[in-house]
Amino acid sequence: MTANGRVPWLDGRAAVDLGTARVRLIGLGHPSIVDEPSAVPGGARPVRHGLVADAAACARLVSRMLGAAPPGGAAATGQVLVGVPVSASAAERATVRGIVQRAAGCPASVVEEPLAAALGSGLDITDPRPQLLVDVGAGIVEAVVIRDAAVTDAVAVQLPESEPGGGPHGGPGALPGHVRDRVADMTAELLGRLPAPLRPAARERGLVLTGGGAAEPGLAGLLCSRLGLTVTCATEPAHATVRGLARLCLPPLAALLALPTA
Repeated sequence: MTANGRVPWLDGRAAVDLGTARVRLIGLGHPSIVDEPSAVPGGARPVRHGLVADAAACARLVSRMLGAAPPGGAAATGQVLVGVPVSASAAERATVRGIVQRAAGCPASVVEEPLAAALGSGLDITDPRPQLLVDVGAGIVEAVVIRDAAVTDAVAVQLPESEPGGGPHGGPGALPGHVRDRVADMTAELLGRLPAPLRPAARERGLVLTGGGAAEPGLAGLLCSRLGLTVTCATEPAHATVRGLARLCLPPLAALLALPTA
């Protein structure tokens, strides 16, 4: 941290995966991923189901991760990308963006997490052929279709607070059987909604699992059996979203997606 209290990378760009259980951050030009619990002193849970549940606590959490705003509130010259669920409403996206902008002291943009996770998994998100992806978070599981650098269809299930997925470190852990069944059912529904001419290509490309719960025991096997296609777990799936967000900080992908800043 510099003498004025700023994290140096905010004079460039940073990516933040603001999850229910973990917050992960990459500052461009810095070699490591910062990975900490989504918690603040006093036991408040700022993020639930991947969305802001306590705005004040979330602001404290993000400020701790990014560093204090510069003296006098002067804006930095950088930008922060932050992930949100596909199911997030416009108001929910605006809330996340506003919290991050105030904490960082620079512009922030929101990106749908499964799209970033696909990119962070090494997939070509610009491919016109459909790619199926299931992002297994600690508070929400989203199954999506990605084509032409966009999420074209999505379904989601929120995890009950008593049944958080992903365990304490965002790793494999706690998806109960009925939730695994629901994930399989909704992914099959998503595949069935694809136009018939696109289904063969989707089946050929298979399904990719990302998120902290991607290695949940039995999940890949269940999806493979129920869907009849190849299921692959991304490398270091818990970090796929933040890696993808970091890549989106750089051209030409940022320009391709026309990331919003307001």
